[in-house]
Amino acid sequence: MAADGVASSRRTRTDSAGESERSCGFVVPGGDGGSGDTWRRHIVRQLKNRDRNQSDSFQDLIHFYSRLLDKSSLTNGILSRRPCTDSSSVSSLLNQNDQLKNTTGELAFQVLELQQQIKIKLLVLDEQDSSLLAERRRLAGAFDVRQELQGRAVQVQEENGALKMEYDVLLERQRGAETRLREEKVREGHLLEDMIHLKRQAAARMNSRNERRSRAREANLQKELQSAARSKVAIDSSSSAPTSRSTSPKNEHQDKSAERRHTRLFRSASATSPRILTSIRQLFDRKRRGHSVCSLEEDQMSPVGICLSARVPARALQVLEAHEQGINTVRFSSSSDLLATGGTDRVIKLWDVRAGSLTHRATLDGSTEGITCVDFDSAGSRILAASSDKSALLWRLDDSVPKLTLTGHSRKVTAARFSPSLHQVVTGSADRTIRLWDLHRAACVQVVDVASYCSDLVCSENFIISGHYDCKIRVWDTRAVSCVQELPAQGKVTSLDLSSDHRQLLSCCRDDCLQLVDLRRWSNDRTCFRAEGFKCGSDSTKAVISPDGCFLAAGSADGTVYIWNVSNGNLETRLPDKHSSSISAVSWSLSGEYVVSVDKSRRAVLWSDI
Repeated sequence: MAADGVASSRRTRTDSAGESERSCGFVVPGGDGGSGDTWRRHIVRQLKNRDRNQSDSFQDLIHFYSRLLDKSSLTNGILSRRPCTDSSSVSSLLNQNDQLKNTTGELAFQVLELQQQIKIKLLVLDEQDSSLLAERRRLAGAFDVRQELQGRAVQVQEENGALKMEYDVLLERQRGAETRLREEKVREGHLLEDMIHLKRQAAARMNSRNERRSRAREANLQKELQSAARSKVAIDSSSSAPTSRSTSPKNEHQDKSAERRHTRLFRSASATSPRILTSIRQLFDRKRRGHSVCSLEEDQMSPVGICLSARVPARALQVLEAHEQGINTVRFSSSSDLLATGGTDRVIKLWDVRAGSLTHRATLDGSTEGITCVDFDSAGSRILAASSDKSALLWRLDDSVPKLTLTGHSRKVTAARFSPSLHQVVTGSADRTIRLWDLHRAACVQVVDVASYCSDLVCSENFIISGHYDCKIRVWDTRAVSCVQELPAQGKVTSLDLSSDHRQLLSCCRDDCLQLVDLRRWSNDRTCFRAEGFKCGSDSTKAVISPDGCFLAAGSADGTVYIWNVSNGNLETRLPDKHSSSISAVSWSLSGEYVVSVDKSRRAVLWSDI
């Protein structure tokens, strides 16, 4: 059966080839032999191409048929060479024939499977051709987009070139402007030096003129005193002691004439006395002021109340949002009825303290950056503030515009205090300098270079005490402009405070410890105050001594106010739950009645035991 299939396959292929030759094998009528050969070659080439295409499509089928034909030829050869002589050989040949039939069936089945696979592959090939066509179309579209993007890239490069030229022009203009700015700054420095020199000359001339006027007034006063000493003053003794009088008209007339004479003499002396008294009063009441920015009333000393016993606060009397941003500093006036707060919103707010409540009184502006420190003068009529805009500002309490701005520091001013001499103030800055300013001349009179960032300072008679980030407290003698002592601290010093009697110095450090130093000993001995839970919240946290020197108060990073007893060193009380963020500063009123704490979340709390 396999041999019949192979023979029929051969016949089919032969018949198809013969039909192809018959269909193509005809003689061209007419024409020469050359054109006929060309036509034949063309036909042969086409037949070869068709045969190649068909052979490629049925290559697997041809391969299996060839194997089948080979096996059939082998079987026929065996059968033709060895005749069947016995029954065993016939049975073996029959078995072999059966096996060959089975093999032929399997091969035929494989042929069908391969044909099916060929059809599937053809379908896949058609799909791939379709995909290839679609990809070619996409490639053509991508090529168009690429061309468009290249055009846009060229346009952008041209625009970038134009912008680069404009940038170069602007850069040159900026460099020119910076050069002019530097020149103007140098010129400004020269003008400032010239202006300061002219001010000094004017102040010297004014002082000289005032001196001459004072001497002239003294000379006139001396002349008036000498003339008054030479003049005779008659005083009627009858006005002080009773005398016997005669009732005669003559004696009465004599008494009246004597009385008139005595009266004229007394009036002559009294006409001179007011002028003398006025001259003396003017001489001793007038000051040589030059270009002073202070009034006579401001320079007068005012009595300061003494607190005999400070109250330990126990509860919050008032909680209010005092500023628009965080509050950095707080201070009571010497009269304890006025409170000042300063914050990062660049303003100082004044609050009246009456009957256990804070009432907004005024807002002082003029700073261009946040306020870092505030201080009242002893009279309570002026307020001094340190600012992050590298300046210190001075206000009168009745005017919201700064009366004076002290500039000269190169970095933010961290502390500003009135000195015991009321016409001078002291400032400390992050630029590692401490400056002494004369308010009469509105000029810096001393500059002290320090070794580290100055965080806070306090003033005493002829001394300035400053705290620094290098864990040192330095004592400066303003007369010699030198550091006379260094006191070591346990960490960065964040604040300093003097007791009312100027005998004790309190320092707050970043090691979460408060230290109290006895200034009468000038030694390194100190008392440390700590508490569980107390943590210094920032590099500018401010602690305070009570007016009677018996207690210490400081705010913690957890929003709790801690108060220590100085006598035993123990924690006296804790005031929690009123602040929602780190407490930045605490102030104790000089009356000892109130404590105010402020924090970074704009909140101020008034505490007392009332």
